[in-house]
Amino acid sequence: MIKYNLKCKHNHEFESWFLDSKEFEKLKSKKIIECTLCGTNIIQKSIMSPNVLNKKQKEKNAKILKDYKKMQSHLIKIQKFVEKNFEYVGENFSREVRNIYYDKRKNKNIYGKATIKETEELKEEGIEVGSIPWLDSKKDN
Repeated sequence: MIKYNLKCKHNHEFESWFLDSKEFEKLKSKKIIECTLCGTNIIQKSIMSPNVLNKKQKEKNAKILKDYKKMQSHLIKIQKFVEKNFEYVGENFSREVRNIYYDKRKNKNIYGKATIKETEELKEEGIEVGSIPWLDSKKDN
């Protein structure tokens, strides 16, 4: 794990942790990193001092990395199961899940995308839905 001091185009400074420098570069190029103050995704590394780790800190970081990889592996297994056994309905998830819920004859497994607001509305209607952190299948895992 590596911590970077970051600066946005508006000179807001903030910190963030990354698995390694390659992960930072990948996320930056995809414009996924956002300023915590203004939300812009035009980010650069700021001046920083090296962080020298002692043996105990290195062991702790190794455990964190191991746990991260284990969790990532579990999420990949869940994702593959869902992709194999559920129908992808994309942005139409809210509409499709309502069709299934209110038309009791239809009973199929689906997955897709929903906003937080759409998810809250479904729950208010008594429709139970879950959320899974979705990993980029193109990313090197």
